[in-house]
Order: sequence, then C-alpha cells, then structure tokens
Amino acid sequence: MITTEQVAHLANLARIALTPAEIDKLTGELGTIVDSIAKVSEVAGPDVPATSHPIRLVNVSRPDVPGATLSTEEALAGAPEHDGARFKVSAILGEEQ
Repeated sequence: MITTEQVAHLANLARIALTPAEIDKLTGELGTIVDSIAKVSEVAGPDVPATSHPIRLVNVSRPDVPGATLSTEEALAGAPEHDGARFKVSAILGEEQ
C-alpha cells in the first residue's frame, strides 16, 4: 500500500512541488500500479519467459538497395557556394582550416 507520506517523500526527492490534492491523486494512481505489478508477478513464474512486447515483432525495414543518386554537378547546382567538388561553408570555430 502506497501512503501519502511516501508520495510526498518521492516528490521531494524528485524536486517536484505537489499540492495536497495532487499527492492524494498520485497516491491512488501509484497504488493501482503497484497492485497491477503484484498481479502480474503472481502469474509470471519461472516457466514463463520474460518478454518486452506482448506480440512478437519482426523486422519491418526494407532491404538496403542502392538506387539512382545525384551527380556531383546536380548536388552542387543549388548550393550558394561550392568549389566544383564540395560545398563551401564558413568556418564555425573562427579559424580557417
């Protein structure tokens, strides 16, 4: 059973200012969560494998297949500045490299 004193203590540790009404509300919500975890713990025995998701997930990404790419000229066509092979940008550290 979660008490209002425990919730107030946890809020203090987390540096969260809670009103008495918020503490009362969170006490009930945290109590429900603790009860739910207890029910799951009763069912989950050593013969039940741990799972991270109730439905088995499969890889949903597509195969990595090379496709058409831009040529250097096409890539640099819209650049404000370039040297013919690379984008030109101003130095961000205040020094030319």
